[in-house]
Amino acid sequence: MEIIPLNRRPDLIPHVLSEDLNCVWPNFMRHDPVAKLYFGEAVFLGYLDYAFAGVIDGNVVGRAFGIPFFFGRNGRTELPDGGWDQMIRWAHEDKLIGRAPTTMGALEVTLRPEARGIGNALKMLGALKTCARNLGFFDIFIPVRPSQKHLNKTISMRDYINLKRSDGAPADSWLRTHINSGGKIVKVAPYSMTIVGSISEWSQWTGIPFEQSGMIEVDGALAPVSVSIEQDYAVYVEPNIWVQYSM
Repeated sequence: MEIIPLNRRPDLIPHVLSEDLNCVWPNFMRHDPVAKLYFGEAVFLGYLDYAFAGVIDGNVVGRAFGIPFFFGRNGRTELPDGGWDQMIRWAHEDKLIGRAPTTMGALEVTLRPEARGIGNALKMLGALKTCARNLGFFDIFIPVRPSQKHLNKTISMRDYINLKRSDGAPADSWLRTHINSGGKIVKVAPYSMTIVGSISEWSQWTGIPFEQSGMIEVDGALAPVSVSIEQDYAVYVEPNIWVQYSM
């Protein structure tokens, strides 16, 4: 797989943002409003220095997105509980006031199914780490979305971290990949991504009728969705795990 920076090949942007790659994620995850501060048409072109396409035989089969932000002082000395969402908000705020970034985060590494399991995820992650290093950053921070957590929706992320294999390695394959490649678990981001919608919207996103209130399990979610039929809304709060790489 060849990894191509989008700042060199902006013609690949439509392919990187195509439905072929978007469909890898559950539909409801495409409705986080904070994502527009990065992926919106008016702002994404400003992040091409941190975005990459994975190409095999001329076809885009993967993507990796990074984001620079200010961190380390002035009230930003701890990674936020708000995880993915808050990292994007920080970066957006920094751009608005002209504050120079001091580090970089990784928002996403996505591969089509046929490109998985042969080391391509590590290549994409490596591209983000190299990008951070080339820009003079000493760390990269990632709100990791564990691969198998959706199979254990009701267990807390804090307890999920402690699930181990017999060799002491994390039970989750994606978390294990990060640890084996030098990442360090820092903390849980308990509300890394928050998605709110009406009952009708959630039904469209998931195909579920949502006929009763309560904590409802949805395919692809890492935690149950809180549903209120009486108030006509549902809220999904996704926890992630902050992982840090030091260069």
